[in-house]
Amino acid sequence: MFTERLEQVMTILTIISNSEEPLGSGAIKEELSRRGHNLSEATVGRILRALDTRGLTERIGYRGRTLTTAGKAHLEQLLIERKRALSSNELLKALKATGKEKLLDVLVARRAIERENARLAALHATREELEEMERIIIRQKKMLELGQSTAATDVQFHKLLAAAAKNRVLEAATDLIRQDGQLTPIMEYIRQNVGSTMVADHLQIFHCVAAGDAGAAEAALVAHIDNLISDVQKYWEANKEG
Repeated sequence: MFTERLEQVMTILTIISNSEEPLGSGAIKEELSRRGHNLSEATVGRILRALDTRGLTERIGYRGRTLTTAGKAHLEQLLIERKRALSSNELLKALKATGKEKLLDVLVARRAIERENARLAALHATREELEEMERIIIRQKKMLELGQSTAATDVQFHKLLAAAAKNRVLEAATDLIRQDGQLTPIMEYIRQNVGSTMVADHLQIFHCVAAGDAGAAEAALVAHIDNLISDVQKYWEANKEG
């Protein structure tokens, strides 16, 4: 959660970063007020001393403060976290608008169709398609480690799985069910909140498809969708209003 205090710290670091000269607490307080943060000079002073202690700012005599290298890195991290928090807020709004029942209906429909995609992909996937699946999973792992959204790679993986099945009707049905582009990031948001990821599921599906085991591939896909359904139910149970 991006708290009000983090917002204040981020703004103070931004103000200092934007100045070519060291800034005193008075000048920082005035700029904070212009940006809508009405803090007392004493509060600003306490925050600045805390930043000094953490090695994020450096006091240059009586002239004021500048950012240290660590301070610049921390500011960059705060900007990333704030952007992520804003994105999460937008996803939460979309999640409430979508509703539990629609999500579950889509997942049940996906399970019915994509299990056959996985089964057929195990029988018909080419070496090139298998290599691309593996590359997608590697990218997904790296993005997860960097804290980046993996929604795009999720779409790529399931789209490639449908193509590898070599059944145009199933492929078209898969595209139709997944045409709401907001549902994938919503599902990612839910899984992050309940502490699970899609990468392990995708890896299991890939191993079964690559082994040419149609039954195991179908079972792995069903388990993946069942995990998604379980996560949706857990999320709603944990976030009941009233």
